[in-house]
Amino acid sequence: MSIDTATVPAQPLTLIAADGYPLSATLYSAKAPVAQLLIGSATGVPQGFYRRFAEYAASRGYSTLTLDYRGIGGSAPASLQGFEMDYLDWAEQDLAAAVEHLKTSTLPIYMVGHSFGGHAFGLMPNHTAISGLYTFGTGAGWHGWMPRSEQLRVLLMWRVIAPLIVRAKGYLAWRKLGMGEDLPKGVYQKWKHWCRFPRYFFEDPQMPGLEARFAEITTPITAVSATDDLWASPASRDAFMSAYRNADYRAVTIDPQTQNLRPLGHMGYFRPHAEPLWQDALDWFEQLNLAARAA
Repeated sequence: MSIDTATVPAQPLTLIAADGYPLSATLYSAKAPVAQLLIGSATGVPQGFYRRFAEYAASRGYSTLTLDYRGIGGSAPASLQGFEMDYLDWAEQDLAAAVEHLKTSTLPIYMVGHSFGGHAFGLMPNHTAISGLYTFGTGAGWHGWMPRSEQLRVLLMWRVIAPLIVRAKGYLAWRKLGMGEDLPKGVYQKWKHWCRFPRYFFEDPQMPGLEARFAEITTPITAVSATDDLWASPASRDAFMSAYRNADYRAVTIDPQTQNLRPLGHMGYFRPHAEPLWQDALDWFEQLNLAARAA
């Protein structure tokens, strides 16, 4: 389904998190909205990366909200040096603020996650306002789930390159490495720590009771992983998503080679050639929406 992007209005917004932090956001408005959609970005990925998906969703009747987490893109300070924040803020403060904004409408809210977006859902204090989560590329982050060559690259990054950069800069200057947006030190520290564990933050002794919180979630969830996603393979997905054990859960594995898709990797889910995956996600939301109306 090709769309005319000029017909989808994009309204810049400033959201205010509960702790007062201002967040850059954009609302892509549907002409005749049937529901609302929140995009939970991946770590270090600015909201502009999801523009084409958001425009596509709006053309299908889903008014879609994107945002930059604090420290990223339009929500970053002039310098990340000395910028204090916790990785959990992105879920507990920033995405929570986006949900509160969408709750002002009577239309149902759905969420599309990318990588961290699937982690964040269970951490959001107001996740019960969301009627369905469809997440791409969400995995446990542990190097042991990755192919051997990628394991070596990731371990070199965590143990040698990143510590040197953070020590010199005071933050993870990732942009120069072509890895995405620069990351605040607080994000780097938690991310590196959690990636030591096969089941990510569920095995962090400093976060007791977290798995019990995720087990309380009954929201319908679909989690998609591609066989060529080196960072979030199907095995990595299953290691993390098993924590949503009482959700109405469905796992989908995509093999680009056998399904006539171009390579996806970890970022390709939101590139234009992955439009068939977008159709599947919105079709699933439509089914949920129809079921809710019939109930």
